Amino acid sequence: MTLPGRNVIFRVGILLAALCLLAIIAASFIVVPVYSVMETENTRRSDGFFQAIIIPFLGNNLFAVHAAIIASAMYALFSIILTYSFFEKTQSPEILFIVFFVSSFALEAVRLLLPLSYVYEIPSLYLLMAFRILLFGRCFGIFSLFIASVYAAGFNVQKQRTVLLVIAGATLIITLGVPIDTQTWDSTLNTISGHTSLFRLIEAGTFFITIISFFIAAWSRGTTEYTRIGLGTVLVYVGRNLLIFGDTWAGPVVGLPLLAAGTWLICTQLHKIYLWL
Repeated sequence: MTLPGRNVIFRVGILLAALCLLAIIAASFIVVPVYSVMETENTRRSDGFFQAIIIPFLGNNLFAVHAAIIASAMYALFSIILTYSFFEKTQSPEILFIVFFVSSFALEAVRLLLPLSYVYEIPSLYLLMAFRILLFGRCFGIFSLFIASVYAAGFNVQKQRTVLLVIAGATLIITLGVPIDTQTWDSTLNTISGHTSLFRLIEAGTFFITIISFFIAAWSRGTTEYTRIGLGTVLVYVGRNLLIFGDTWAGPVVGLPLLAAGTWLICTQLHKIYLWL
């Protein structure tokens, strides 16, 4: 993909993240007063490895979840802007897929449809479609980061559009086949979907392979920058899980800095690698 074409995608990502952030801010005036009611009606807490560690010490808080949703959109917006400024004139096959991963966080705004449904009559079909889009964004983001690591390890395909179509098609098949219950939700404002444990396992496995691929790239290319990128991916994985699946203040307070630090480490090291090419 040419630099001008890739930069157009960057600008579209910035616009998407900005619109999602504005939508979250506008919806906040409506949904925040509803949280006190919702907390009394739902006792199902989000699961996951990091949640299992946190749950014995911290109670769930929908205001913290709301702050995490805002943080997700802000992270997406500012990360894409900074990436665009860093790589506007620098070619890197990995950075396009990293931006797709970052952009997926803007779609966390969809979660606010649940509290909005307490105020307005939102048909279940719309909720179903919206949360399938959210699930698609999360899966597509993870697979995009994985593809970035494969490129770093030596995968050389010039037609990035073909790769994008393949992972988009695979993600679409997965998200359309997953049952989603729009009437049931957990403490992170996520609807309950089928095969949750399997999805978490696939997610963790994909991140693990991604990290290993960056370390392989460091060994095969003889550069320490890819080692730092692999370490940055570890921070991204932990921060992402705390921010998206956490229902306490640990999400925005701990998860966002880890996610931002990991992203900064990945992008700065990639820029260092490709700066003089």
